[in-house]
Order: sequence, then C-alpha cells, then structure tokens
Amino acid sequence: MAIWRGLAAPGVEALTRGRFITLEGGEGAGKSVQARRLAARLAALGLETVATREPGGTPQAEALRELILSGALREGGPAAEAIAFSAARLDHLDALIGPALARGAWVVCDRFADSTRAYQGAAGRLSLGLIDRLEQIVVGERRPDLTLLLDLAPELGLARAAARRGAAAGADRFEGEALDFHRTLGEAFRAIARADPERCVVIDASADEANVAQAVWTAVEARLGGHLP
Repeated sequence: MAIWRGLAAPGVEALTRGRFITLEGGEGAGKSVQARRLAARLAALGLETVATREPGGTPQAEALRELILSGALREGGPAAEAIAFSAARLDHLDALIGPALARGAWVVCDRFADSTRAYQGAAGRLSLGLIDRLEQIVVGERRPDLTLLLDLAPELGLARAAARRGAAAGADRFEGEALDFHRTLGEAFRAIARADPERCVVIDASADEANVAQAVWTAVEARLGGHLP
C-alpha cells in the first residue's frame, strides 16, 4: 500500500469525499502497473491518493494473501478461498479504504470484489448466491465508484505473468490453473462489465503500457471528471 500526498492546486477546494477506483482483469493484464500509474497521476493533481491491492492492504489481509496464493486453501475449494478473501476484504475496508475515503482521499485498488465473483464464482463454480451474500455482508454500499476492466487474451496474459516472475519462480495458486480456467475468467469479467455499465469500463490491455495508461485516464476523466481538480 502506498500513499501519495499531492500539493494542493491553487484555488482548488479540498474534496469532502474521496472516490474509489478498482482495476480488474485476468493474470498478467497489467493491473498493478496501471494502478500505480493512475495513483501517481491523481496525486499530481493535488489529491491525496491511496494505492492498495487485494487481497492485502493491511497486515492481516497481507497475511491472508500469502496463505491464499500459496495454495494452502486449495483443498478447501472455492468456498474456503472466497471466505478468506472476504475476511481480508472486510479488514481492508474497515481499516484502510473506508477511513481514506471518509477523509477525502482517492483510493486506487488492484482487484476487489469482482475478482471473487470471477475467480471463485464463475471459474471456481461456487454458488453465485453465496458470492452475493458474502458481498452484501462485507461490501454492502461500499462499492467502487469506477471499475476499470483490463481485458487481455489469457494466452498473452499468462506469458506476461511468466516473464514478470522469471524462470526461477513458480506460478502462484491461480496462475498455475489450466487455460480454460483463465478463459472463463475473461468471460466472467466481461459479463460483470456488461451487467454494470455505469460502474465498469473495459480497457483493451493488449496495447503498450503508455497507451493503456492513457485509455485508463480517459475513462477516469469521462466518469469522474466532475470530481477532479
């Protein structure tokens, strides 16, 4: 988790409420890079900006992240993973995201509840009724103002992920799944975007990093420009 405190622009009044932006997508889509770039650009406008991730963002949630990505919960099935993700998310919201938004900061989060819906729900075939109940209990009204879906063919995403971690490191719990799993993920994320077009914007993540960053910023300006300095 990182916090940027930009210098307030002259004549710009402080915002009374922050905005919550999430980035979603499959493995290797570039969410982490784009989240950092977006947070830095927001901070350059004079906004306090919190860049965080899921699972993670707090000591307790980071510990759960390590447990989940190690594969230790795999034998418990998608239900065990969804519950662990939800526990991490609840702490993340209560200890970091909620207070940041309340003081007027903008929060940029690499993954959020849509990932549980896609990974454990669609790809893991966990009951969407259970996913809905967990989301209602944990997230409630604390939903993102904007979700940017970085859409990328899974073959390319997995190749990028492998290059990123290097030959010496093995795939984590989800990178190691079969290609069909990752294709289902992509379809699930696109379905989420179609079902909630007011919140979600699909970004073509096959372009180079700078062009993707510009597409991200264009979406932020179009959806949240009225709240920018």
